[in-house]
Amino acid sequence: MSDAHNPNIKARETPQWGLLQREMFWAPNEGRHPPLNTSPDKLKKLAEERLSEAGWLYSSCNAGQSWTHYANRMAFYRHQIIPRTLVDTNSRDTVTTLFGQRMSAPVGFAPIGINRIYHPTGELSPAKVAAELNIPYCLSSAGSYSIEETAKANGNGPRYFQLYWSPDDKVATSMLERAHKAGYSACILTTDTWQLGWRHDDVAMGNYAFYHEHGAGDLGLNDPAFLQRVKEAGLDPAKNPKEVGAKWIDENIWHGHARTWDELPGLIKQWKRISGGKPFCIKGIQNVADARKAVEMGVDGIIVSNHAGRQVDGAIGSLDALEKVVKAVGDKTVIMFDSGVRGAADIFKALALGAKFVFVGRLWVWALGAAGEEGVRHVMKSLLAEFDILMNVSGYASIDAIDREAIDSLPRGTYFPANPDLT
Repeated sequence: MSDAHNPNIKARETPQWGLLQREMFWAPNEGRHPPLNTSPDKLKKLAEERLSEAGWLYSSCNAGQSWTHYANRMAFYRHQIIPRTLVDTNSRDTVTTLFGQRMSAPVGFAPIGINRIYHPTGELSPAKVAAELNIPYCLSSAGSYSIEETAKANGNGPRYFQLYWSPDDKVATSMLERAHKAGYSACILTTDTWQLGWRHDDVAMGNYAFYHEHGAGDLGLNDPAFLQRVKEAGLDPAKNPKEVGAKWIDENIWHGHARTWDELPGLIKQWKRISGGKPFCIKGIQNVADARKAVEMGVDGIIVSNHAGRQVDGAIGSLDALEKVVKAVGDKTVIMFDSGVRGAADIFKALALGAKFVFVGRLWVWALGAAGEEGVRHVMKSLLAEFDILMNVSGYASIDAIDREAIDSLPRGTYFPANPDLT
């Protein structure tokens, strides 16, 4: 809405995000302009121009020939919104609840590692913006700033810790203990990345920051269990930064040692003991049998994700997987979603297919690389504004109103009418 005095503003639990549009339309009268264009294509192009070659390739590359990335975007095209009209959206709100916490919208920051390759402020900027917007920030255990520093930047904001499950139980436990102590309210175990998928450009130029300029980052170098391993190996972080970085990433993060369902109950029990019973979730579910197994194991939530097409080439689109997972276990656990989200319509469609929450990745990473903290803030506020406006113009007044009846679905095999080089 454009009326800055609309009564709905005072009735909402959340800000009237859509008023950002009015603000931006008026801004030229005051000589103000946004830090960047939020069109995904233009944002992607700007990030490519401003990032280093290494930073750009790492942020944009996918596994193999990018077919899974293409499948993600194709799936969003296949499912199409059915607008309603003459609906009272004057009283709409984007507020929702996740694990007992009230959030400003069903949107959060997906965990993405080594943010210093995009901007010197790294994880601190998105963590700070997430708190300002009251949406969850998820810190990757492959992050470049420490668990504690990132928590401080996030302040009282909702935050989760994403765990890459180290084969070294002492290091894994140490990270969980640090996360709980620093106020992270859920553990998100990623299960699709025991090692990185084959990404042609990164391999071709040896683009692996942990072996080069960033090493173990503050997250690893502040971990007492890992530092003990470094000492035992006779390494000095100051004198042997690349070797220490390799030890961190090779032995604790993307180590190549597959963990199994048989081991999962022990990890869940460990987190529950450490945290006093806070939620434990699995990220990376695409298969219905795996979803059922996760529920059987007692997880509190599932994030349906194919790692944005960066792990398994030629895989099912994550949105298509979401439909099946929701049908199988949607009434038994909290179903969340990520992979391929580029705008408000994508968020809407994931919610309509049964996700309770949607995590966004590359949009904020490209914004961080293109314009730092200001870029992240503008892109995420704009995404919330776009979603607020979409609810208004499509005739849906609340998150609960967005259900399976809100979309129509074209047959499988319907192709996105564009070239494969999709944003």
